[in-house]
Amino acid sequence: MFEITLLNLGEIWQFSWLFPLLLSIFGFFLSLWIVIPAPTFSLLPLGVGSSEISPWLIALNGTTLLLIIIIHNYWLLTLSLMASLVGLILSFLPVSQLPQTNNQFATEMNNSLGSGYLQRIPPDLHSKMRPQPFIIPDVFRGISHREVRIERGITFASPDQVSLKLNLYQPKKKGKYPGLMILYGGAWTAGSPNSYEKFSCYMAGQGYSVIAIDYRHAPQYKFPAQIEDVEAAWQYIQDHGDKWGVDLERMAVIGRSAGGHLATLAAYKDNGIPFRAVVNYYAPTDLIAGYYDPPFPNPIRTHTILHKFLGGTPEELPALYKQASLNSYIRPILPPSLLIYGSRDHIVKAKFGRQFYSQLREASNLAVWLEIPWAEHAFDAIFSGIGNQLALYYTERFIASMLYS
Repeated sequence: MFEITLLNLGEIWQFSWLFPLLLSIFGFFLSLWIVIPAPTFSLLPLGVGSSEISPWLIALNGTTLLLIIIIHNYWLLTLSLMASLVGLILSFLPVSQLPQTNNQFATEMNNSLGSGYLQRIPPDLHSKMRPQPFIIPDVFRGISHREVRIERGITFASPDQVSLKLNLYQPKKKGKYPGLMILYGGAWTAGSPNSYEKFSCYMAGQGYSVIAIDYRHAPQYKFPAQIEDVEAAWQYIQDHGDKWGVDLERMAVIGRSAGGHLATLAAYKDNGIPFRAVVNYYAPTDLIAGYYDPPFPNPIRTHTILHKFLGGTPEELPALYKQASLNSYIRPILPPSLLIYGSRDHIVKAKFGRQFYSQLREASNLAVWLEIPWAEHAFDAIFSGIGNQLALYYTERFIASMLYS
């Protein structure tokens, strides 16, 4: 029996190089997506997630290197060593950019909102906010939130017999709280109020009545059906806000991608909803320019999405494209706006967000521009990722300075 055990151990040790080899290939493959854009929609999660989980990849590649050093008598480990070393270097790229990016964000917030903007936030609220822009343990354990009350599936309208619902997230303690309307992304064709629920719960725990709303989807329902649904939701909130404990005089709106487009449009258009602030995460702003200058690679096929949303090309529907483009509504005295984009976005180019920001500032509007150099589109889907931690830190301070000051 003892001899058989020794024999089995010897056989296992003989193939001990296989485990670190597989780990090194896996870590290298995931780390590559930090610098390689996803060519197709099915691969987009790799392009989005690799940068956001880079601390996990650092741990994976570093551990693999350590194993390779321990088991070093096989020529195949040379390949493992190179793969893990390259993977480790790539996985450090987002983290290495974090300090400078955070400094730029802090400067932008101070310059735009005033150096004393944090002093306008009530101390009890400020004490509940995230203490640092990036907390390493949170990458691994997740971002927690306080216990909240949730009511899902409240029907607010039924246009064309389509039941539109909203979710209500509120602090555990009943009272009257500032409101935050949230619109999900999904290229105007998909999604639900349940999207990004971790963010909704987090903000409710911080002291907000969060209302995540639905809208009709293209291609069955084309623009402007979606903005009509947002306005219907606002009317319903006005009718029920007092009962819910929503402070209708202190309302902000936040949207991601297509939802960011609708949120901004609802606030900016003539006789728009009187939000006190707008938070725009990587929303398309100029649909005509976006049609003619799509990203490369183009994993969601921009032309196809815009056809579904609007029903044709800019040549066929120039007035509708202009009506749906956010830059058509730029004028003075728009609500203060926070714009957050990723430099590596291959769905909505960051340059369009920068142009939009410049146009807002030129019209003497208060606007804040935060661009995350390593981030792809929908980076905040990884709620504990390094990009979302950074964005969340400044988003909650921007909203608090607008609604609580």
